[in-house]
Amino acid sequence: MTRTILFCGNIKVFDGVLTTMLSILRRTQTRDPFRFVIFTMDVSHLREDYKPLSDAQISFLDDVAKSYNAQSSVEKIDVTSLYMREFGGSPNENCYCSPYTLLRLFADLVPSLPEKFLYLDIDLLFNRDITLLYDIDISDYEYAAAPDHYGKLIFFFWRTFMNAGVILFNLKKCRETGLFEKSRALIKTRKLLFADESAIVRSTTAQKKISQRFNDQKFLYKNTVVRHFSKRLFWLPYPHVANIKQWRVTQVHKIFGYECFDDILYEYVYLKKKFERDE
Repeated sequence: MTRTILFCGNIKVFDGVLTTMLSILRRTQTRDPFRFVIFTMDVSHLREDYKPLSDAQISFLDDVAKSYNAQSSVEKIDVTSLYMREFGGSPNENCYCSPYTLLRLFADLVPSLPEKFLYLDIDLLFNRDITLLYDIDISDYEYAAAPDHYGKLIFFFWRTFMNAGVILFNLKKCRETGLFEKSRALIKTRKLLFADESAIVRSTTAQKKISQRFNDQKFLYKNTVVRHFSKRLFWLPYPHVANIKQWRVTQVHKIFGYECFDDILYEYVYLKKKFERDE
């Protein structure tokens, strides 16, 4: 059984994809291969660094995946034409993060994706085996996702709002209900507070809520499966928001005090230097 992971991003997500991928490969016991798919595009007319991942980056990531299992793979799918056709000039093109967050809404238009796949943001690390998440039964649901740590505190959102950084999709069900099609229609016509995240929530017919341990945005517990390094509110020494990503190894040690990811992060540092030296 091959498990498919979907990432989306531009040339700058290399560090995030590498660290996230390493955490999956190091924390998972299965001998089955992984297929890592990256939706990317060239919209450098919007911003200079909005360029697709390079072939060299993809080739290097593919070699890393194959070093753990020769049957694993990393591939990029350029969806520039889809984006320009569907979202070029849309009200959400300059959304709160980047237009690359919108790319997962093309999942039903890419024939090579399987009926079940796991979408992941690139700012997270697996603390436990990915099969605990991937193998959740979602036969009767469009997707499974955990509540947003901060969104669930807002009364208006608490029943429906989820964090879109970790979503286990049932593509067959999504096609039946038109989840992606409805989401794209919203993106095209309405300015949404959280862009694709809002569009998915508003278009949902059947969502399976899963434990916060599958997408923990604030703490790391023994049973945490995914630690998501998203923006976080800190109270000390004064109330402020910080955006500390996992590839900032010194900050991960100094601010969070995490040592349990050292095997992943030290391999990342070695591989990143190797990639830069070879390039």
